[in-house]
Amino acid sequence: MRDLDWKSFDVLVVDDEQDNLDAFRFAFRKSFTLHYALGGMDALSALVRIDPAVVVTDQRMPGMSGIELLRRAKEVRPDAVGVLLTAYADMPVLVDAINSGAVFRYVQKPWDNQELAAIVRQAITVFATMRENRRLREQLAHYAGYLEREQRDPIDFGELICESAAMKEVSARIGEVAPTATHVLVEGQPGAEKEIVARAIHVGSPREERPFVKVTCAAFRGEALERELFGWRRGAFDGAFDDRAGRFELAHGGTLYLEDPGPPSPSLQARLLRALGSGEVERIGASDPVRVDVRLIVSVTGDLDEAWGREVLPELGSRLSVFPIRLPPLRDRREDIRALAEHFLRKYARRNARAATSLSDEAVSKLEGYAFPGNVRELENVIERAAILARGDVILPEHLAFAQRAPSWEKTASSRDPITTQAAPAEGDRASRRVSLDSQLEEIERRELLAALERCGGNKAEVARMLGVQRTTLYYRMKRLGIEI
Repeated sequence: MRDLDWKSFDVLVVDDEQDNLDAFRFAFRKSFTLHYALGGMDALSALVRIDPAVVVTDQRMPGMSGIELLRRAKEVRPDAVGVLLTAYADMPVLVDAINSGAVFRYVQKPWDNQELAAIVRQAITVFATMRENRRLREQLAHYAGYLEREQRDPIDFGELICESAAMKEVSARIGEVAPTATHVLVEGQPGAEKEIVARAIHVGSPREERPFVKVTCAAFRGEALERELFGWRRGAFDGAFDDRAGRFELAHGGTLYLEDPGPPSPSLQARLLRALGSGEVERIGASDPVRVDVRLIVSVTGDLDEAWGREVLPELGSRLSVFPIRLPPLRDRREDIRALAEHFLRKYARRNARAATSLSDEAVSKLEGYAFPGNVRELENVIERAAILARGDVILPEHLAFAQRAPSWEKTASSRDPITTQAAPAEGDRASRRVSLDSQLEEIERRELLAALERCGGNKAEVARMLGVQRTTLYYRMKRLGIEI
């Protein structure tokens, strides 16, 4: 543990006589940050306001003894370390109190200043160790939760498909920056593999065995993102009932990935600058900084100016843009489509034994002729849907359904790239082309479900087994599509 600054920890001194408190103040005011209470009830009130590392109390006080105070203090501040001052060596009582954990050490009056100072420092060390252990347990539990929730798929954990020259260049840039401690900005259109790039950087770095902590920034509004990243002290705001570590602390030694954050507030920008510059973070409502060793990876849609406008401080923007990595859209690297589609097929085959396992050449040609305005995420959705609709092991062109309306940037690109004009499916008459994607997909799904129900004689359990879905999922889809049997 790092060398401790003794004055950064609060010490509560309790006695029923003001002269004794004055004597303590005179002896130790330069060594420790002291707070005072006249008697047990006054001390319990003080414990609501402050979070002391050590409670030093006289044993014999009217109304509440020192041992009783320390026992009750443990209920309010379980980490506080108790030191008992006593002029009477009542050994059986003291031994019982020490064994119960309420008393760390006892000192007989009149105390020796050097001895008592050494005991208070020992107590502070115990307190700091307990707090550090708690932080490490929270970090370990958080990291274990990530490992339990995430499927350890090779691509999901940083293995990129690099058949195209554009992605080979991205892979080369990842290889250059991964071994360093440089913060990285990942730029790309919606649906691009920005998180995969972040994981690839983490896996290729010396931090691989340390936490990879992802923050989905869109889930936090206003001050919530700042609290989530930096944590808080108890009582810092309404609802802060206990201390909580932020994501920076949980990612100590590893990588913190911020997924598509919006323009940060001035307060958040200042905190991020301090974290990136000095490696120090402060919890909301705290004044003591915590040093962290974290690599920050930030992904944005488009580029940083588009995502944050001119609201970002130039210094913060320059720190984040030291090593930008820009992901090309899927329409500019069609050589990757087959490999990605086959990966997604393998992924869903592991989850659903009845799903299709291969693509016909005609289906691949159809995929490669589509512009994919939603990039890799849209390709994954198309493959997942096709794997369910296919009756055999092979996905055919008729199992593929695409979106028809492209965003504004896609329309611009289509004027330069003739192949993007093939985005719409070839099937159907002109009227059906005007139907929205949702309507088309719902009609396909409704038709397939009705056919399955007819083949199974209306037996819903058999239909669910044939389609490889849960019965509750089947009932939900039937209800949504207005199928009543």
